[in-house]
Amino acid sequence: GAAHRVGKAIALGLAGEGNVLRLQISPLSYHWAARDPEDRNVFLIGVEREHPNGKIDGIAYFSNTFGQDSLYLFPWGGVYKNVYGIPKLSVKWTAGVIYGYKPPYEDKVPLNYKGFAPAIIPAVAYEFSPKWSGQINLLGSRGVMFQVNVALN
Repeated sequence: GAAHRVGKAIALGLAGEGNVLRLQISPLSYHWAARDPEDRNVFLIGVEREHPNGKIDGIAYFSNTFGQDSLYLFPWGGVYKNVYGIPKLSVKWTAGVIYGYKPPYEDKVPLNYKGFAPAIIPAVAYEFSPKWSGQINLLGSRGVMFQVNVALN
């Protein structure tokens, strides 16, 4: 209907010519580092834009391991497709700033200053269809995040 056409027009406007705009959802993370009794499951929702040249940028909201509302703004990133000759397999990286790790957990991320910390997140993704993909993000030395991506355009 009309709402679908409006949503698609907004997505195309944000994506721009030749870009792919993806909704990112992560309902589950696994931490292999020593668990803190206060650790909570991390939930993430975000938007990633992939440019035709393989550049990636975006923003994500997440509830961090300690239940604090957090943001990840990543103006830098890239995707490398057809890894090991597997057309649907890709390696990705994003870099930016995380905000939200506040007292008493500010020391849980390196270089944190008043809740702001730099971040680099490598990932492996697999495309199940042109619209849907799965992704595993490496969370430093603490664990991994399982993510589903859906193309909006």
